[in-house]
Amino acid sequence: MNEQYKQGMASALGCAVWWGIMPIYWQMLQPISSFVIIFYRILLVAVVCFIMALKVHGMAEIRRQFAVPGIKLRYFLAGILITANWSMYIWAVNAGMVIQTCIGYYIEPLIVCIFGVVLFKEKLDKFKIISLVLASIGVGIVIVHFHQIPAVAIGLGVTFALYAAMKKNYPMPPLMSLLFETIFLMPMALAVCVWMEVTGVGALASAGLGKYALLMFCGLFTAFPLSLFANAANKIDLFSLGLTEYISPTISLFISIYLFKEPFDSIQLVAFAIIWVGLVFFSYGEFHKVKLMKEGKEDTPLE
Repeated sequence: MNEQYKQGMASALGCAVWWGIMPIYWQMLQPISSFVIIFYRILLVAVVCFIMALKVHGMAEIRRQFAVPGIKLRYFLAGILITANWSMYIWAVNAGMVIQTCIGYYIEPLIVCIFGVVLFKEKLDKFKIISLVLASIGVGIVIVHFHQIPAVAIGLGVTFALYAAMKKNYPMPPLMSLLFETIFLMPMALAVCVWMEVTGVGALASAGLGKYALLMFCGLFTAFPLSLFANAANKIDLFSLGLTEYISPTISLFISIYLFKEPFDSIQLVAFAIIWVGLVFFSYGEFHKVKLMKEGKEDTPLE
């Protein structure tokens, strides 16, 4: 294991752990409402990403990327989708529904696969088919058990899948991408934040200076793990990177059960176990595909 791989894996694990414990941070911001947090996050992420992109890529590269034909509309729409994803996540965490967010992030790569088939005519191998069937069974058990559709979990998966589809074939460094996804929404977010504080319904009025100061870190806390993710993507293979992404919802699941004391019964455990088995099949299939690509057999069907 060379030094570069070690650094990449350390960044991937750091990113996964950071994202896994983020529900603690969002709940620490209470009683600031999720609505207020969402607009501050858009504003502060744009500011932090601009500063970081300026340092890493330079103003000339930012302008060059900004001038690419069609980039503004595509990334504006991508920004709407990722903002919807963020909004659902933050609202769910502060509403005591962290377990649903975990389901959402477990089934997210599987929903992305479905969108790949529907929108881009991609083919599913047998491992992905098995994992999709098992994930569907797991979600079905939750629906039957609670007599309601896990709207947050499905919403998180669908919005991210649409977001991924919107960005397909538009490769861009992650930091620059997040900048463009938030910069177009920044003026609106700034106006809303100012209006909320002036009218007394913002963060200062509801929580005071201490929580307001803590809120100011949300942009950095969003951009920093992204920089770790970008560093990992450049130094380790995509299979290893994708596998580490399952760490964050697992950490969040334990936090929701043991710290936030969300109800978690045996039926839910069975549903999660079935989804986990599906993820094992999915991960093995990806491993097998990477192995074939390294052997120069990437077009070989997975029998």
